[in-house]
Amino acid sequence: MAQKEEVPEAAAQASQNGEDLENLEDPEKLKELIDLPPFEIVTGERLPVNFFKFQFRNVEYSSGRNKTFLCYVVEAQSKGGQVQATRGYLEDEHAGAHAEEAFFNTILPAFDPALKYNVTWYVSSSPCAACADRILKTLSKAKNLRLLILVGRLFMWEEPEVQAALKKLKEAGCKLRIMKPQDFEYIWQNFVEQEEGESKAFEPWEDIQENFLYYEEKLADILK
Repeated sequence: MAQKEEVPEAAAQASQNGEDLENLEDPEKLKELIDLPPFEIVTGERLPVNFFKFQFRNVEYSSGRNKTFLCYVVEAQSKGGQVQATRGYLEDEHAGAHAEEAFFNTILPAFDPALKYNVTWYVSSSPCAACADRILKTLSKAKNLRLLILVGRLFMWEEPEVQAALKKLKEAGCKLRIMKPQDFEYIWQNFVEQEEGESKAFEPWEDIQENFLYYEEKLADILK
């Protein structure tokens, strides 16, 4: 019978990102991973291709995907109708705060009462109960905020606590839906690194539509 080999924590972390593990035999490479800051929120405009292909894949069983990737679009509209848009992504790398909470702490820590905010999140998985609670508190204070959350997978959707949290989000006016194949393509085009001077077409994985329908049905059952 095959025995399970012990994998260093750093190697496990690299595996979660879809990184090549062959280089971890290099002591310097391994030390670099081990010495990562213990609490850090990674931000940027575009995420690496391998991160997207692994973390955003809408698989039914998300083994090894222990972090959240959040791509966002913020549109702030003035009374005169002018719109200022910003976009980027967050990754809760070794973080004490999840990406959803980090968004409100770092990207949009305050709301100008003179502006209307339309915020769209493209998240690798749906919020946990604690993050849903933080979102609810923010929505209750910021009446000029409209939030749409599109998720690739449902996080622990069978847990009553999580189901209750998702229902509360809906009741608070937060729109929550499962990402369609077209949404993954949008992320690919707007949030994933492309080689300079070259833009590759999005290649859907084999079960992308099937898994979308699976999660869409589960979410509908939860929110009804």
